[in-house]
Amino acid sequence: MNKVLKILIAIVPIVLLAVLAIRFVGTDGGKLSQSGILVVPTMNDQLAADSSWCGSFQLVWNDLKNELVKKDIVFTPQPDMVNNLNKEDFNETMLSDEYYYKTYGLKNLELKSRIEKNIKDKFNQTSDIIDAFDWSDNLSNPSFFIYAMLYREFEFINTFDKLDKGWFGSKSNVKYFGIDKNTKESVGNQIDVLYYNSKDDFAIVINSKEKDELILCKKPQGNTFNEIYENMINKANLYGGEKSFGEKDEFKAPNIDIKENREYYELQGKTLVTANPDYPEVNLEKALQTINFELNEKGRKNKERSCYFWGIWYFGRA
Repeated sequence: MNKVLKILIAIVPIVLLAVLAIRFVGTDGGKLSQSGILVVPTMNDQLAADSSWCGSFQLVWNDLKNELVKKDIVFTPQPDMVNNLNKEDFNETMLSDEYYYKTYGLKNLELKSRIEKNIKDKFNQTSDIIDAFDWSDNLSNPSFFIYAMLYREFEFINTFDKLDKGWFGSKSNVKYFGIDKNTKESVGNQIDVLYYNSKDDFAIVINSKEKDELILCKKPQGNTFNEIYENMINKANLYGGEKSFGEKDEFKAPNIDIKENREYYELQGKTLVTANPDYPEVNLEKALQTINFELNEKGRKNKERSCYFWGIWYFGRA
């Protein structure tokens, strides 16, 4: 008798790799908070609204495809996101082992305990997302659980100044950090200018002690994160102006605290025909992803090697 294996996916990126055109709708202790940001699964998905991306969903998809299904995943009809995920444009070879943890196995309390212990040992973190699943054993109808966490903290080379609180859109009393006329020159030295065409059209890189880079881009161009990144690099290559942060330059950014979740309802409940003789069919029962990101004058708390932000900064030149 053919066995149908249920698949459950949990992904926890604590720092996102990319955020585009964030719409902030409130404040939390002076930090900008948000709602309504779409989490997209790949850098090639079309952006129809304020969006974010982290590579954790791609990591678990790669394991689902290569270790369980053992071929490209196909639905009828086939969503564009699945075609993009099957390309595996992001994989674990692009990350240092210290930045992520992933595992998979039959869903049972032993696996749950192992995940909790391993992320505690590696990142000193807990994971609320695994409590969203039923961990009771069901030997007659087994489920397979795939899990990934990306975690990264970085610290700026020099702490930015805390600037006066101010307005952000319609929100008052927002905390800001950055550089003004009273800031030490060494703080600006950690900023590289990719290009600066105006205060509304620029991209800069802030370097960190860990050699990670935070890329801030205003007025991005493109319909996907990959297009936005490629267009930004092309503009940087064509830019012939000053690429050092000058003594008269100013920079200002709001403190940020993002917590976003996505349940992939459009993928759930679908049965896949596999090339795996042990499990000719698998059912994708549940797929969850969470993204957490914090940014302040000292750096950011959460995950990954590179981070791209678009459209929420002030950078002024005389």
